[in-house]
Amino acid sequence: MFKGATLLNIDGKNRLAIPTKYREELLTGSLVLTAHPHGCLLLYPIAAWRPIQEKIMQLSSFDKKSSGLQRLLVGYAEDLSSDSTGRLLISSELREYASINKILMFVGQGSHFELWSKEAWVKQIKQIKINDKGELPAELGGFSL
Repeated sequence: MFKGATLLNIDGKNRLAIPTKYREELLTGSLVLTAHPHGCLLLYPIAAWRPIQEKIMQLSSFDKKSSGLQRLLVGYAEDLSSDSTGRLLISSELREYASINKILMFVGQGSHFELWSKEAWVKQIKQIKINDKGELPAELGGFSL
């Protein structure tokens, strides 16, 4: 399970160095990097990505929302492999989509990572509220921290 948030720099050749604590698990096989509708990037090990892609491609291409998701998630998807020092090259298309320049947040989400521009991450975190009364969604009834 991938967890934690790490502030990372992109080098002058647009490469991202995977944090050491994730390298063994992430860099043993292929990875997929793609766009997310919320404006970040998603980094998946190929085994976790395949069932998602299959499900997305089963959606109707005649439905506007479904075809939009297909264009975004599959259209932007790139197969990646790391170099000998554990760095990944992020394409200009994906960097532009997520407004990532030199600094990004690398955020574990269980099966994958989200990559956010630092500015978008700060904005995203400031928007998180349970609700004005401090109530959890119904599906989390009885849950506590």
